[in-house]
Amino acid sequence: MAMRPIPDEDLPQGDLWVFGYGSLMWRPGFDYIAEFPARLIGEHRALCVFSHHHRGTAERPGLVLGLDRGGTCQGTVFRVAENLRKATLAYLREREQITGVYREVLRSVWIEGDERERVQALAFVVDRSHPQYAGALTVEQQLHYVAHSHGASGANRDYVISTVKTLEARGCRDETLHRLVTLLQNEAPLQEAE
Repeated sequence: MAMRPIPDEDLPQGDLWVFGYGSLMWRPGFDYIAEFPARLIGEHRALCVFSHHHRGTAERPGLVLGLDRGGTCQGTVFRVAENLRKATLAYLREREQITGVYREVLRSVWIEGDERERVQALAFVVDRSHPQYAGALTVEQQLHYVAHSHGASGANRDYVISTVKTLEARGCRDETLHRLVTLLQNEAPLQEAE
């Protein structure tokens, strides 16, 4: 499916704000001026995307996070200098939009802290009509995919564990992801063929 980027003229002028809720929190891969804990209202973090590239393959899909309808999501918002906007957008589109499973959207994000500033941030929301949309899976179903998949960016289990560690460092708890990590710790890791 084709990626539908937000037209440049629809993006706010000046510095670019980017909301991360999964691997972007712990491995953004782009230069930024500042990062802040932030909350997005209206969507929640969910392991709801079958990964055929970064954390799995078409034959053995992994599961990665998407922003799905309803709820709230604690994450990280990055402020990118205006002169790095184009390079950052190109990088994010190459990284996040390999198969077009996400929709680029602008969302109001509240920076957490004393001032509770609100910014318009670029976010990647799952496209529920995309064939890689996994929907709501039980923790046991998630474990089946995550424990034994590996893609171009590494083991799926490492992706989930790194996300949970980052959330914990921020004082945030995602009950479903924390339960999945507990189950993963009791599973034997996938051994790569030599």
